[in-house]
Amino acid sequence: MNEVVGSHDILLVTLDTLRYDVAQELAAAGRTPHLARHLPGGRWERRHAPGSFTYASHQAIFAGFLPTPASPGPHPRLFAARFAGSESTADGTFVHDTPDLVSGLAAAGYRTVCIGGVGFFNKQGPLGSVLPGLFQESHWEPEFGVTSPTSFEAQVARAEKVVAGLGPEQRLFLFVNVSALHQPNWFHLPGATRAAGDSRDTHAAALEYVDRHMGRLLEAVAGRGPSFVIVCSDHGTAYGEDGYTGHRIGHDVVWTVPYAHFFLDSSREAR
Repeated sequence: MNEVVGSHDILLVTLDTLRYDVAQELAAAGRTPHLARHLPGGRWERRHAPGSFTYASHQAIFAGFLPTPASPGPHPRLFAARFAGSESTADGTFVHDTPDLVSGLAAAGYRTVCIGGVGFFNKQGPLGSVLPGLFQESHWEPEFGVTSPTSFEAQVARAEKVVAGLGPEQRLFLFVNVSALHQPNWFHLPGATRAAGDSRDTHAAALEYVDRHMGRLLEAVAGRGPSFVIVCSDHGTAYGEDGYTGHRIGHDVVWTVPYAHFFLDSSREAR
């Protein structure tokens, strides 16, 4: 990552609440082609989330604790704040002298931009201002939020505008928190009703919706030059498994998340 930082734009996308099992099933079935074409072997990597709900997980992610590979470690991290005794900081880790990755990349010359989604990014109160407040520039509108059936395409349109406004020499760290998977998501499945509510099937339909617009986001970033992309979930959610519904609980469907990172450049079609 020491060769990447400074030479590449960095895009971090959290598919908020996306379950690993649903993501993997859809990729295998060819239902998320725009994402799957960038996954090694067309498959998501199985990882463990650093938190069981959005706020906790993103605080960890922004401190460099991305979802951990679901196998015995230690696992070297891509990014880390400098601190003594870290067993996951390796030679290839980008080590920064600030408390979080966002300010670490800003110190390295990056323009840091947040395009929020769920309520922890809405800037409508002190708690919803903490995470976007880490960034030099942050955006949130109701159209980006969980109740909007067109949330991701609205977020992508804002990302395209942000990218278009940057000079070619300015390095960019763009973070997008995708809200479409989070409840309510019933409106993404044709024929579903508010009364019936959300289900594993509507969750899957929301991921298909996101995939249809993901190519635009990747194309916008790739058009600036070489980019390093991380796409992952911050946590999963339960739809009745063992009697549980939702997240902020210690269940495997919450802790197990999909993860991928890959490179893009302007010579490679992002669609």
